[in-house]
This record gives sequence, C-alpha cells and structure tokens, in this order.
Amino acid sequence: MKTKTLLAYGAIAVLFGAVGAWVGMHKKEAPPPVTTTIAPGATGPVAELLTKSMADDKGVQQALAQWKGKNLLVNFWAPWCGPCVQEMPELSALQNEGQYNNLQIIGIGIDSPSNIAAFAQKFKIAYPVYVDGVAGTELSRQFGNAQGGLPFTVLIGADGQVKKTYLGRLKFDLLKQDLAAL
Repeated sequence: MKTKTLLAYGAIAVLFGAVGAWVGMHKKEAPPPVTTTIAPGATGPVAELLTKSMADDKGVQQALAQWKGKNLLVNFWAPWCGPCVQEMPELSALQNEGQYNNLQIIGIGIDSPSNIAAFAQKFKIAYPVYVDGVAGTELSRQFGNAQGGLPFTVLIGADGQVKKTYLGRLKFDLLKQDLAAL
C-alpha cells in the first residue's frame, strides 16, 4: 500500500511539474502601460476639468481654471494605490526640475479629504494635490479611462488639447519624450 501511495504522489508531482513548465514557457509578458493619443479638437473633458473647483490637501477650495494656458500633467491617484504612490517622488522631481516649458503637474485624489490630507502631510509632494473623491473616477473616464484604473495620467497641451493619456505606472523615459514634443 505504501508503494502505491508513493507512486500516486510521484505521478501527481510529475503532473504538476509538467503543468508548471508548460505555463512558464507560454507565459506572456505584462503589457506596457496603455497610452492613448486623442485627436485634436477633443477638448470636452479639458473644458470640464478647468471649470471645476476642488479642495486642495488643506481643504481650501481652488479653481482649476488657474491652470488654463499651461501644459498640464493631470495625475489621477489614490493613497491606497501602490503604483500611484511609487510614481509620486518622480512626479515631484519632474515638477521641481522645471525643465519642461510651462509644465504644471496636478494630482487629483480619488479618496476622502481626510485620507488625502493625511497622505499629503506625511509625504512631500511638490505639486498641487486636489480631492475629488469618487467623482474623480468619472472625470478620468471622460478622458478615456474606461476601466477606471489608477494611476491614470493625462497630458494636456497649453492649447487645451489632450495630447496623450497613460493608464498604469508612468514610464518616465516615455513621458519625457512626450513632454519634449510639446
């Protein structure tokens, strides 16, 4: 009886090993972040964004129209989103560099005002952070984020045109190429 049990366990182990090897050989690489270029004239969501007022991380209402006429990098994020938090230091460094003409980065937090405020106090963020809660997810969908995934970033030219959108953690070498083309 022990021999039969050992043979059964051995057969199961070989089977699992074969399945694991097959899966490993046929595994596809993770896709790169989804980027989209929106055709000129698609200003609808930009116009809506710039008509909004949102509370900043200190609870003070701010008109987003103050950013009209600037190149904008709008980053939809949440404190509970790991990739969002990972890219924030690089976004802060990009804002501090001042290398890209007339560029302003803004963050739109998809969470409660208290969570956004606590996060902003804990971490040094070099760009304005606003709170839009669940409504921010709907706003990101208007920019083409059908899945509602985070992080989601929108590159808007000074002319008010959406130049590109990025779903997932930013690839900063690609982003810098896009910024240089503005």
